[in-house]
Amino acid sequence: MLGLLLARAGVDVVVLEKYQDFFRDFRGDTIHASTLQVLYELDLLKGFEELPQQPTRQISILTDDGMVPFGDFTHLPGRFQHISFVPQWDFLTFITEQARQYPSFTLLQRAEFTTLLVENGQVRGVRYRTPEGEQELLATLTVAADGRHSAVRRAAGLPQVEFGAPMDVLWFRVPREEGDPTSSFARLTPGRLFPMIDRRTYWQGAYTMPKGSFGELKASGIATLREELRQAMPFLSGRLDDALRSWDHVGFLEVRVDRLKRWHRPGLLCIGDAAHAMSPIAGVGINLAVQDAVAAANRLADPLRRAEVTERDLAAVQRRRMLPTRVTQAVQLTIQRNLISPLLEKRDSATVPRPMRVLFSVAPVRRWVSRFIAIGVRNEHVETPVATRVVRD
Repeated sequence: MLGLLLARAGVDVVVLEKYQDFFRDFRGDTIHASTLQVLYELDLLKGFEELPQQPTRQISILTDDGMVPFGDFTHLPGRFQHISFVPQWDFLTFITEQARQYPSFTLLQRAEFTTLLVENGQVRGVRYRTPEGEQELLATLTVAADGRHSAVRRAAGLPQVEFGAPMDVLWFRVPREEGDPTSSFARLTPGRLFPMIDRRTYWQGAYTMPKGSFGELKASGIATLREELRQAMPFLSGRLDDALRSWDHVGFLEVRVDRLKRWHRPGLLCIGDAAHAMSPIAGVGINLAVQDAVAAANRLADPLRRAEVTERDLAAVQRRRMLPTRVTQAVQLTIQRNLISPLLEKRDSATVPRPMRVLFSVAPVRRWVSRFIAIGVRNEHVETPVATRVVRD
């Protein structure tokens, strides 16, 4: 997204992608209302709506006692009253295709970062590995957008604060059939939470478990996971043997919540999970990453065109995005501490705590929760200018 915004503003941009394509299964796929607004401001909404997706207006928690509403997006302020689940490889391909319409955008695939090029304390670019060998790329600014295990961040030596998480997550997929629930939900059972994302032809499911317990589960065999899913959601029973034949059909997500004390050093800026790894709670990490990109482009497009990016410019991006990062992580940590941890420890029953039920029954509270999920804190709007497009073959 940052590459698109900067190329659109006439800045020369090279995006390094480690792999040949964007197909990584079991990624977060939530496109929030605030991201839809960014696409609208970029005049990309029509093309985006042609992608395979599942617009969602409500999210509930399914317990043995029935559904408990968790999010209702039909009363959101602004142009969009829903979120949408879109396969991330489709979304990234779409964004890349739009960026390639600008002559200053280049995508290099199968290009793996190896180290930073540093001169007199200033980051001057990167060294990266390709099938043809090691290459170097000089740049006015290097942006780390390589996720929670950022190799660029590690090479930069930027200090971070770890907040911890009580859970890890397994991702899996199971085909949908007639008679299944009609929208995304989260199934709550004793000691487990199973978020289930409706992908039209299949369910993308998540298995939430106590942190550090995956090794024990894996040693017990894939049949243990299938049996837990059968007990939690009997409607899946006839499909699980084929869908989950081995652990090769399961993805593991190590949940981390952290953030850098300083997102930058001369010539380098971190954004998204590279700057602040988010919990998967409410799927808001993607939203914050996109908002980081918009804020960075707004502040840095002009200095980049002049090749005069200062630490003051980079610090301004961090100041702009630190408040939403702090607030969002504080909410996630509160939910982890007061809801997720007790749920994972309580193996004899599975109910949504009464105080939470009462809170969610109050319309203003439910609307605040929905707004937090779908829009977040401090929305960014596109302020960068538009350069000339060149349609490429």
